[in-house]
Amino acid sequence: MNEQTGAAQAPHRPIAFAPARVTRTTDADGTILLTCGTPLGAYEPSLARLFRSAAKAHPDRVFLAERQGDGWRRLTYVQARATVDALAANLIERGLSPQRPVMILSGNAIDHALLMLAGYTAGVPVAPVSVAYSLQSQDFAKLKHIAELLTPGLVYVADTAPFAKALAALDLAGVEFAASRDGANLDATSFDDLARTHVSAAVDRAAAAITPDTVAKILFTSGSTGLPKGVINTHGMLTANQQQALQLWPFLAEQPLTLVDWLPWNHTFGGNHNFNMVLRNAGTLYIDGGRPLPSMVAETVRNLSEISPTVYFNVPAGYAALLPHLERDEAFARAFFGELRLIFYAGAALPQDLWTRLEAASVRATGHRVPMSSSWGTTETAPLATAAHFLLDRAGNVGLPAPGVEMKLVPSGDKLEIRVRGPNITPGYWKRDDLTAASFDADGFYKPGDAVRFADSADPAKGIVFDGRLAEDFKLLTGTWVNVGTLRIGALAAASPVLQDAIVAGADREFVALLCWLNAAGCQKLIGANAMKESAPTALPELARHPVVREHIRRSMAQWNAAHPGSSERIARVILLPDAPSIDGNEITDKGYVNQRLALERRSADVERLHAREPDADILVILG
Repeated sequence: MNEQTGAAQAPHRPIAFAPARVTRTTDADGTILLTCGTPLGAYEPSLARLFRSAAKAHPDRVFLAERQGDGWRRLTYVQARATVDALAANLIERGLSPQRPVMILSGNAIDHALLMLAGYTAGVPVAPVSVAYSLQSQDFAKLKHIAELLTPGLVYVADTAPFAKALAALDLAGVEFAASRDGANLDATSFDDLARTHVSAAVDRAAAAITPDTVAKILFTSGSTGLPKGVINTHGMLTANQQQALQLWPFLAEQPLTLVDWLPWNHTFGGNHNFNMVLRNAGTLYIDGGRPLPSMVAETVRNLSEISPTVYFNVPAGYAALLPHLERDEAFARAFFGELRLIFYAGAALPQDLWTRLEAASVRATGHRVPMSSSWGTTETAPLATAAHFLLDRAGNVGLPAPGVEMKLVPSGDKLEIRVRGPNITPGYWKRDDLTAASFDADGFYKPGDAVRFADSADPAKGIVFDGRLAEDFKLLTGTWVNVGTLRIGALAAASPVLQDAIVAGADREFVALLCWLNAAGCQKLIGANAMKESAPTALPELARHPVVREHIRRSMAQWNAAHPGSSERIARVILLPDAPSIDGNEITDKGYVNQRLALERRSADVERLHAREPDADILVILG
């Protein structure tokens, strides 16, 4: 019995999902309306109420934990409540407001969380900004744009030393810096001093005054021009979303929730979906300092070896980085899967080979398949708009509309464009009424530009499948449409484990071609398995030229072509990129999502090489 068959035959670990209830109606023009058959229950008006309720119900439960040497710094709910109220009092005394919000440049940490909760309590918006815009950028263009748009009243960093250049690049005359450590001697206000503020009755008054329409945070996503746009996140859309999640996944209330999570809080997945789920369920969040990178995944493995999560959230790149450790380290696999009720992926489509390997690993460790799930949503939807709250056997299904969500599926060529309306949807973009107007239709449905299809056209209760972004698909010279999302996932799975990601090219050309970024760890594993005495190179340019890597990709793509002979799926040529995706070039977010259109623009010279009449030596010509 092979691993895949064994995983498929093993039973699922029992889990409590809500019944799959959905109502479908179809208009004369083919537009389909889907709604959840279960109404949305009551939800708190603010995140401050969520946090305070959790602290009252479980004051001594660990709320937040982060690494401190070889151990953990742990903070209980009652301890966090005291510091949050003091910080909130300070924000109120400073006169901060939506016109002068809090701008947070540092990554996930306890102090970051406490300041964020203080903003929620005081009714002052917070804006967590991607660390990459400060530490990886060379021109700070995105950071400057965000600061100009926000006009912050307070800017926080964990340590001024690594952020000194970024702070110096900003025009923040008269704006105060705050830091947990002033390593660059910028005369920053101490975080500890902020937290010593006397708590007056003004804090309770501010918390009580918050309504569902009060702005909780502003999250920045890449715009069509590459400059970030600020998505307004209200308290009501975020608390409604957590009520929706709990109704779909009632098992969340069956035992204390424990998360071990690295996903950045400047993104909606980590900062809204996961962090707020801990608040709603009075859970415990262990802040993981690791990342799905060869140099940092060992930290995630160490953390997960010590703390067994009850639910695990990650993006596909994260699971790809963890799988080699789960497959070769039985003790780690037992620790990881030991308490796990659900494995969840989002942020990008999960290649089926990763799904199969994860299931096989869970069966080896526990004798059961740990249920796997996904959802669909965006920063503008808080983020969960659909969820698969039923057992799945393969990747791709993103479930059904959440309670309270109306989903409109509009015919667009041979696809269905998804639009959504509900209490978890953003009111718009910060100081950009033009973007807001363009993002909603006449009936008030938000238009993200994504496409979906039914898993079973005869039975809508079996869920919908993400079908790519409408703006990414293109036609070949023959007029044949190429489904970029499906082709990309298939190619990555075919060449597993050596590709990190790929860009699909071929608009108005004769054939489809790929520009591929390499997974260094996967390439090194492949080289080691094929040449035991040869040490695998570590640099991407060397890996891109390595004959073992090139032959593996050539053979894998030829096999893909043999199984997919149509011109819309057949891959004619491949180029292996000798670098990593660029954040400054708007090719990728720090969560790992690739912007297909902007990456193609930036790599236009490579696109021309791929489609040249006579390809050069770097181009892999694929047979089949």
